[in-house]
Amino acid sequence: MNAAATLPGKKKKPAVTIAVPYWVREFALIRWGVVSLAASVAVGVAAVVVSNAQLRDASATRTHVQQVRDAAYARYADADNEKREIRTFQPQFLVMRERGLVGEENRLSWLDAIRRIQEERRLQPISYEIAPQQPVALEPGIASGDYQLHASRMRLHMDLLHELDLFNFLEDLRARGYFAVQDCAIKRLGANLNQADAPTLAADCTLNWLTLTPGAPAVGVPFSSRSKP
Repeated sequence: MNAAATLPGKKKKPAVTIAVPYWVREFALIRWGVVSLAASVAVGVAAVVVSNAQLRDASATRTHVQQVRDAAYARYADADNEKREIRTFQPQFLVMRERGLVGEENRLSWLDAIRRIQEERRLQPISYEIAPQQPVALEPGIASGDYQLHASRMRLHMDLLHELDLFNFLEDLRARGYFAVQDCAIKRLGANLNQADAPTLAADCTLNWLTLTPGAPAVGVPFSSRSKP
């Protein structure tokens, strides 16, 4: 007996038909186009990401190059300024070094200058004593570069025929070295009428001989440069 046979008295139900959208039925025609589009979009997105990364790297590189260029230009400008300063101040520097301000302390030169001035001016005997050299602290805002200012204090006594002997002596001494007069006091002596060249005055002065020596600035006590002739 055939299983597919229809039982008597029953009718066969018609098959259910489902309507499929046309774009589904025809997707097979465009599937390769869709795949190509998706691949193109993926490649485009990747290209944008890579381009942005390269742009950031290029911007960072440009910033670094500009910083290096600016630093090089600043060094060049500093070197050019130093050259101009050397040309401007070198003659003065050589004069200061020749007169003993720049370099190591030369006390023999100071004493020789005092002796020569005394002989040339025919002054009364001069006595002096020099204290140990000390660093000098400069006032804020005064730049000494790579040099440290030092001072050696000299206490000087001289007899005078008149006040001009002291002024002439200090003027001649200043032309042969660098010093600052800290204080200077003059007192009158009892005149000896029997001697024409007898001293009538006596001067006691404190001088600070100055030298600039290479080295970092040190902490010191500023000295006073008051003058009381």
